[in-house]
Amino acid sequence: MTKPVTPASSPFQTRLAISEADLLAAQRLRYRVFVEELGGDGPLVDHAGRFERDEFDGVNDHLILLDTRRDPRDLDHVVGVYRLLRSDQAEGFGRFYCDAEYDLSPLRHSGRRLLELGRSCVSSDLRGGSAMFMLWNALADYVLEHGIEVLFGVASFHGTDIEPLRMPLAWLHHRHLAPEALRVRALPPHYQGMDLVPPDALDQRAAMLAMPALIKAYLRLGGFVGEGAFIDGDFNTTDVCLLMDTAAMSAKHKGFYVRKYGGRE
Repeated sequence: MTKPVTPASSPFQTRLAISEADLLAAQRLRYRVFVEELGGDGPLVDHAGRFERDEFDGVNDHLILLDTRRDPRDLDHVVGVYRLLRSDQAEGFGRFYCDAEYDLSPLRHSGRRLLELGRSCVSSDLRGGSAMFMLWNALADYVLEHGIEVLFGVASFHGTDIEPLRMPLAWLHHRHLAPEALRVRALPPHYQGMDLVPPDALDQRAAMLAMPALIKAYLRLGGFVGEGAFIDGDFNTTDVCLLMDTAAMSAKHKGFYVRKYGGRE
């Protein structure tokens, strides 16, 4: 996975972070997005240096999108990032990031090969283009390389005011709740029920308008959510836990993960 992948005539490439400059540039991008744009904070955030970091950075793999036209010495060559934590890495470290927000017992008891996804972000000038698609292409390779069976991670709505989130949260609860065998549950005291609108009062258009693009993308791939949202005051977000079972994907969705391998399962 450290071999760069670059589409023809594109200045961008994807690979795992392999240097201190790569990691610092990823943390700088995360600072711009999660702290400067979204108002987040945390005990290890370096405001003076403008780096968003935490204790998990040393044990994760960092999948990065690079702009090859930029000098790594300026720490702006990373324009997209995904933080990846496999179950074997989490076991050695002692926990997943999501353990602070959700009871992950169903996942651990499943015996499946797990991959936690986190800190996903793209530079503001590249959103809406092919940047996230390139990251997901590289993620597909990683999933196949490591035999991952279940992907999961928190995705966020901006803000902690539940009133404007009632419809999208209810839509997720009623239409995309995870099967019981994988149904993680948000932890108290930050648990927020998502059954906020009756099923017969759901408005799909209103729900989708208020739904973050990343969550909609996961739903299109056959993803589902855990029970309850988690109110994260540090990051000024309302989080849901998204999950994808690669074995349960439809043929169309699973093709996303196998197309580069000529139909390899």
